[in-house]
Amino acid sequence: MALSFYVHIPYCIKRCGYCDFNTYTPNELQDGATLEIVSNDYIDAVLRELDAAPRDEVHTIFFGGGTPSLLPADDLGRTIAAITARNGLSPGCEITLEANPDSVTAEKLKRYIEVGFNRISFGMQSSKPHVLAVLDRTHIPDNVKKAVDMARAAGFGSISVDLIYGTPGESLSDWRETVTTALSLDIDHISAYALIVETGTKLAAQIKRGELSMPDDDVMADMYLLIDELCEAHSFSWYELSNWSKPEHECRHNIAYWENKNWWGLGPGAHSHIDGKHVHVADNRVLLTPTGRLIADRIVREITI
Repeated sequence: MALSFYVHIPYCIKRCGYCDFNTYTPNELQDGATLEIVSNDYIDAVLRELDAAPRDEVHTIFFGGGTPSLLPADDLGRTIAAITARNGLSPGCEITLEANPDSVTAEKLKRYIEVGFNRISFGMQSSKPHVLAVLDRTHIPDNVKKAVDMARAAGFGSISVDLIYGTPGESLSDWRETVTTALSLDIDHISAYALIVETGTKLAAQIKRGELSMPDDDVMADMYLLIDELCEAHSFSWYELSNWSKPEHECRHNIAYWENKNWWGLGPGAHSHIDGKHVHVADNRVLLTPTGRLIADRIVREITI
């Protein structure tokens, strides 16, 4: 049976105000450790987790986070190589890298291609600086186009951007401009997600204090209808709740989730789904040692329906 892998890379330069994912920023690493120091040990831990995975042929691999593009291509490539050697890849296996537009260079993108990536997804979120500021996004809007163009020149066969709609202070006009800007890029896929305010985040606290307010539900619905209309006008077809693509550029990893297929998660916070059952780690501790090196300690695995 076909198998997909999700590889979680839990590092970011800065934690976004809306994010409640399992991530770590440089100032949360001990004794001034850098991502370059922890990267090699982190991948070692991921590869130890690989031992417990099924051995079916792999059709998709998705590196998410966090910001996977902060790690050196050679370290991420070790994971691809290990999965390839252990499981084997199907012809044309889709291998996706999530990236912050400000975290890539032409040289890095070329190396990502060389280690096996063929698809990249940039976290654009919005083209409006005031919206990005509310979200605590660190990238410069103009760098999205630069990153997309460099990725295409490096040889990526499929390029996506992620958008978020419904940010406090974002108007329907702001959203139209964001979508229009995204569609002007040399991309073949768009993911657009409604902002969810998660308990415990900075954004949730700001809303609770009355500093920010969420858009009306009707406005959110209008935003969804608007992106669908604009995408269809640019030959991007809707194929899954939050995704549009040009023909033959649907994200096969997304479809694997949508169709309830088998996938295996590697890294802290990742979970797996095999034969209709969720597989999760009962105690998957991530410890930061005094040197800042990360150790993933997998204790027990259990199956739940």
